[in-house]
Amino acid sequence: MRQYIATQNLDSDGFLTINGKDFRYLKSILRLSVGDMLHVRLLGGALQEMTVCKIDEKSKKISLQICDSKASSSENLPTQNSLLSSCEFTLFMALPKSSKFDQIVRQATECGITKIIPVQTEFSQKGSEKINFRSERFERIIKEARQQSGSPVETKIEPCVSLKTACELWKSEAESLKESESLAVVLYERNDFTVSVGESVKNKENLKKIALFCGSEGGLSPEEIKLLCSQGFSAVHLKTNILRCETAAIYGIAALQTRIFS
Repeated sequence: MRQYIATQNLDSDGFLTINGKDFRYLKSILRLSVGDMLHVRLLGGALQEMTVCKIDEKSKKISLQICDSKASSSENLPTQNSLLSSCEFTLFMALPKSSKFDQIVRQATECGITKIIPVQTEFSQKGSEKINFRSERFERIIKEARQQSGSPVETKIEPCVSLKTACELWKSEAESLKESESLAVVLYERNDFTVSVGESVKNKENLKKIALFCGSEGGLSPEEIKLLCSQGFSAVHLKTNILRCETAAIYGIAALQTRIFS
């Protein structure tokens, strides 16, 4: 289900006026006409059905009005969306090439990932940590991905951190929860001392926080894997072909979500 993510509140009469780049998205990409209905994600996160009531080609503005005074909360969304919203999923991504990171951000957003944390590791691209991960470009990539996929999750990209800091971040997240409420997995291309995705998920009923760590081009070194495993991550080997890092990240997310939410 496609959606439009609003950047402003409805006015007092329940109308929303859209212009600029968003006008082009609604008019040229979605090809909306007067009378068409659209799902709008409001600033508070609620999903509202709205109707196109006016299109002004000259001033490049589209006016929407609410179809019903009641907006749908996340509890009224389809089951899969509700599960994604209730369980925080963090992707720790060892920094790959810039173009590959863009693809990973886009696809992870479509999958409903809560946070993407870039990590500088031994085989990461040098200089990539200087990228501005809070830039307008990434905000646009995330917004477009959410609108395309209908994701109710407000995906965020955090600043780049070291591997040690990444471990500390996850430890602080998990220590406030019961053991059965958190799950941390690191993808490893070797199959020694690793487990399958199914074996890594011991209890899927009460999970509140999930972390997936994926290496960049070249993967992760044995020393980095040992450090992650000592900090609560389970090393998982995907029994498939050799995957590029951008493929492995999305494959890993999909495998975990299928196992946990099915």
